[in-house]
Amino acid sequence: MKEMDCIEVIVEKEKYAKDGIHKGMQGWICDESVHKGAWLVNFPQYGDHEDIATIGIDENDMVLLPNGMDARVNERIKAEFEGA
Repeated sequence: MKEMDCIEVIVEKEKYAKDGIHKGMQGWICDESVHKGAWLVNFPQYGDHEDIATIGIDENDMVLLPNGMDARVNERIKAEFEGA
């Protein structure tokens, strides 16, 4: 993986959930280096909405999205966990 790659989180983990990130959410790698097996990933929302989070995601907990990402997926998943 490399900076600017789009990814999807493939596991549900408490350490991500505490920052509002859940399985299925999509983001982009926003740093060129990996730190202790984790990449810094930004999880945006669609349009002008504030980003959900920018956190470290373990390389084994994500997959590359070769065709890009869709931030609307993040909004749908966020709403499910917020009970909206």
